[in-house]
Amino acid sequence: MTDFPALSQVALGYSPMIDRHKAVTALRLTIFPVRPELPPDAGELIAALAQAWPEPAQRVSLNLVGEGLLQAVLRTDLPLNLMLEVPAFMASDLACGDALAALHTRGNTLLIKGRPLAPLPREVLPCFAYSIIDLADERRDGMPPPGGVSRNIPHVQAGVRTMAQMTEAFGRGAIAVLGWPIDDTAPPRAGPSRGAQPELQAIVELINRVDRQEPIDRLEAVMKNDPTMAFKLMRYINAPAFGLRVEVTGFRHAIMLLGYQKLKRWLALLLAAGSRDAGMKPVIYAAVRRGLLMEELGRDSGADAERLGELFICGVFSLLDRLMHQPFDELLKSIPTSDAVRAALLHGDGPHQPYLALVQAIESAVLYDIRGATEALMMTPAGVNKATLRALVAARQLD
Repeated sequence: MTDFPALSQVALGYSPMIDRHKAVTALRLTIFPVRPELPPDAGELIAALAQAWPEPAQRVSLNLVGEGLLQAVLRTDLPLNLMLEVPAFMASDLACGDALAALHTRGNTLLIKGRPLAPLPREVLPCFAYSIIDLADERRDGMPPPGGVSRNIPHVQAGVRTMAQMTEAFGRGAIAVLGWPIDDTAPPRAGPSRGAQPELQAIVELINRVDRQEPIDRLEAVMKNDPTMAFKLMRYINAPAFGLRVEVTGFRHAIMLLGYQKLKRWLALLLAAGSRDAGMKPVIYAAVRRGLLMEELGRDSGADAERLGELFICGVFSLLDRLMHQPFDELLKSIPTSDAVRAALLHGDGPHQPYLALVQAIESAVLYDIRGATEALMMTPAGVNKATLRALVAARQLD
């Protein structure tokens, strides 16, 4: 990726935009100026994002924290797949009207964020395709809408943290939600568990056989019992994100080309993405990005190939308790992992934990947490941001 100086002046956070079918329809990218008094060059920042998400790539909703930076971006040549969130107080500002109208005329998607304190100018209201209402500010309880807000504008519910909150938001008429609805999907730490789906158990068996480096014939026998698993594995291995120069045409070929340890990595990804439960789509989305981002952060820290593989597996497996409906202390009895991965997942410590903490901070989009976790790894904002963009691009190629 091109070295854009603007990436050293911001901190990035991300979360998905999820529709009623639990499918991720866009990415929300939260951008904090590291020094608000010295915002980055808006044109250069947009160029960096456009390189990561060239048109017509996945839509990205830009949540810019800082009035100065947002004012500058309002006047840039914004690619059409980059949506822009505009706080209500700026939407009500007549000084922003011309810039908003120009973007709307070009075909850019604008979202008004929050509730305006006064009616919006008549010429500005049609510029917004959606409104974003934070869950903490939700008041759709049968009362009439506040001034300036038309219920004809579809609304997106932000700040969603649980499946229950997501369901309630859709019940109130939201067309999508922003956030990570995974906080209430973890299994209980004691008592009977629902157990994993049969297709996931087959992948666990294959991971164990690969870990023991069993002969190829025995591994192929497992794959032949589940053609769907074989198809998905080939799709992942051949995805552009992993840059193989030769197309992998079969399971035997995959082992010969990749070796057992790299094959185990792809199986870990397949395990995380193997659930047929539609409600798990946001969890799978998070798990895949965690694995790729932890690997990219490790790469920037100079980790060797073995450690990069462990970081990838640690990130992917960090949500496996939710996907498999079993606590980690039970799961890790059947799935082979290194001591460092076990320490991070079971005890929240060990050499991989700081990487997982940074990824979780980026997901939460809290500047203080991102700064602290970045400093703990002795990384620079630019290094973290480049790793984040590389991981998000790679994840998009897998979707």
